[in-house]
This record gives sequence, structure tokens and C-alpha cells, in this order.
Amino acid sequence: MSELPSTELAERVIARSLANGGEFAEIFAERSANLQMSIDESRVEDVVSGGEQGAGLQVVSDGTAYFAHVDGLAEDDLMHAAEEVASALRGSRSEPQALSTREGHPQKIEVRPEDVPAQRKSDMLRELDERGRAQGDEIAQLRVSYGEVRREIVVANSAGTYATDDRTRVRIGAQAVAARDGSVETGTETLGGHRGFEIFEGDPGRIAEQAARQALTLLDADPAPTGSMPVVVGKGFGGVLFHEMTGHGLEADHIHKGASVYAGKLDEMLAEPAVTAYDDALLAGEWGSDGIDDEGAPAQKTMVIDEGKLVSYLYDRRGAERDGAESTGNGRRGSFRDLPIPRMTNTYIAPGDADPEAMIAEVKKGFYAVSFAGGQVEPASGDFVFGVSEGYLIEDGKVTKPCRGATLIGNCLDALAAIDAVGSDFDMKSGICGKGGQRVPVGTGQGHVRIRQLTVGGTEV
Repeated sequence: MSELPSTELAERVIARSLANGGEFAEIFAERSANLQMSIDESRVEDVVSGGEQGAGLQVVSDGTAYFAHVDGLAEDDLMHAAEEVASALRGSRSEPQALSTREGHPQKIEVRPEDVPAQRKSDMLRELDERGRAQGDEIAQLRVSYGEVRREIVVANSAGTYATDDRTRVRIGAQAVAARDGSVETGTETLGGHRGFEIFEGDPGRIAEQAARQALTLLDADPAPTGSMPVVVGKGFGGVLFHEMTGHGLEADHIHKGASVYAGKLDEMLAEPAVTAYDDALLAGEWGSDGIDDEGAPAQKTMVIDEGKLVSYLYDRRGAERDGAESTGNGRRGSFRDLPIPRMTNTYIAPGDADPEAMIAEVKKGFYAVSFAGGQVEPASGDFVFGVSEGYLIEDGKVTKPCRGATLIGNCLDALAAIDAVGSDFDMKSGICGKGGQRVPVGTGQGHVRIRQLTVGGTEV
């Protein structure tokens, strides 16, 4: 693969991009390498490795971005792309500032995954396969997977920024299918991070056991109840509820389009004082963490809700300029083929002081949503519907019967205001978030959270 652009080459490319005017020019260059492995039906298959390199260039003039990308990093390729974006304008040359290196907060990688033999990776997957299947004869299918990716990037722009980042992510996943008497249920669990192979030094095989147990438990599930009731949301992946119902609504592009119920609500109390929340790209080793964002801004921790009060939106460079604010380091893109847009990194409700068992014990009749299977949110109205992949009844302060077919139905502002307890058992999970045709890694998290009243849509007759 070619080398990433040096400061000298980046300066020449930016200057060429501004040959016919423009207020701002940027180059985002990257090269990546990845490996995917999986075991299905106890056979190792789908061992795929690959890589790519390229750059995206943009010139901004009168608020309009002119963009081109190229699959290559040779100087001729970059100069050709620069000429393409420059050709969209007909003004006089603009002069960029000299580049200076901007420091970020790189993540620490102890064991480079590409240095680990493939046999060790396949052995780990075989262990997951064996442990998952050992949970019961009713496990009809088990698929386990491993993935690693390394992305090296350079961001340089006409405002004088030159920043680099070296990103390595690894992840394993297990999906179990249990079957009995015509009933089929699925359980899923993952373990991943912006870390090296050291993330698997503990007991990675447990995720296959957890996935299998979830599927087996759901075989005994009853139809979910229907009605308005207290809902306790589980730790870790339960944070996807906050990610969807609040996080997306705080992204600056939704705010500026008037497509968010959070528009115009800065400094308003939207939740009880127990609720403090962050978007935090600095969390060591977490899936959504990076050293810089994809516009070269250093990664940072942004408080969005302070003891119930909405205190910040999530900004990329252009959104921040529009509001006269500073970027919060949330300009992200799926690849060099995309323009940056405001995106979450690791979004979470900070740990509270409530004991999860006590939180449940105070509920006479309610619902316990452990994890979710996706959902829909209408940012403009705030209305949402979430499918629950694992849920249980709460009866007389105890978690009892597993339930299938449950959905949570509500409004973002109402649900946020109804959070009355936040647990101390904080945990983070990894996920992939799609927006505008771009997919980026994100972390979601929280301790257990209780919502005093929420509509559960079930299948109980």
C-alpha cells in the first residue's frame, strides 16, 4: 500500500483544491486492512481478508461542499481529485494556512491482532462454538465470528490542521438459535473494543454461553403483556434506548433541520437530577473511541445532560460554525468516500447510586427489558417503538417469567422525564450505527435504568 500523505503533499493538494476559490478545503486519507472469520455448524468458513486505500477531498464555498474521492494515495491520484473539486468553482485562488500537527488522544494497543496467528483465532472460535452448544441439546444452530480492522488516517485542511490516527478494533460475536416443538428463539452476544487482541485475555467463551442461555430461556417465554407500566431497562446494551431516543436528536444536523424534539431546549430541565449523560470518545478501549474525529478535532468527552438539564448538542465543524460554537469532536464518516456528518461516539447515561435489585424490588407489576432488537424513532416528533429481544415480567418486586414479542412504545421527551432511578452497575456494549448511508462503530452504555411509566406493546391475548 502507498504511504499516507505527508504534510508537504497535503499542502500541495489543498492548494490545488483552492485554485479557483473557496473558503475551506480538506483532505481525508485512509488505508485499512481487515480480517473476518466465522464458524457455522462447527465448521470454520468465510475467512476473508482485505484492505483498501483512498482519499476524499472537499472544498466549501458559500456553504456548499464540493466533494470528490479517489481509490488511491499516489500524488497523481490526489492531485486529480483536487482538480475535480476545484473545477466546480470559478473564483480567484484562496490561500490556505500552513499545516501544523494537531495532537489527538490515541488509543493504546498492546497486542496487535495482525501479529496473532490465525490458528489462535480459529481455536478461540472453536471454544466459543463448543461452549455455546454445551448449554443444551435444544441449541439447533450456533454461529460465532471474529473480526479485526486497522484504519490509519490523515486529516488535513486549509485552516492549518494536520492530524493522524491509527485505529484498531477487534470483535467477536455469537448467535445461538434454540428450537423446541416448533418454537424457535435467538440469543446474541458480542465482545469488542478499540483495543488489540488483549481484550480476549479473560474469558471470551462466556459470550457464547450467554447467547445460548438467552435463546434457551426464551423457549419458555410467555406472550408479553400489554399496557402502561414501570419498565426497568438493563445495563450495557440497554443504553441503545438512550442512544436512539435522545442521542440522535442531539446531533447538530437534526437540530438545524428542525427535525428534533430537542431543538431550542438547551438549558431546559428534561429529566430528573439523577440523569447525567455524555458522549465520550475518550473512554479507553471502548468501541466508539478514537484519537481524533474524522475532521481532525481531538477526541473529547462532552456532557450533554447535566443532572437533568440539556447542556450541549453534538457538533461537527460545519454545525459548530453555524451556531458559533466549538466542534465537540463528533464529525465522523463511514469511509474516505463520505463527507463528515455529526455522529455519536460512546453515548451513555452516567452511573447513578441506585442498587439494581432494590430498583426492581420497588416495582409491584412491571416489565424488565434486558436487551433490544432494534427500533424506530421519529426525531421530529420524538415518538419511538423498540423491539425487545429479551424481556421478563416483574411481579411483586421480583423478576419472574420471560416474555416474547414485547415492544416499548413512547415519546423521547416523556420517557427521558420519566427516568426515576439510575443504577450503579455501569457497563458498555459495542454496536454499529447507520445514518445517511454511513455506518460507524459506536458504544452504548448505562447501569440499570428505571422508567416510572411506559407503554409495553405485547402479544398477550
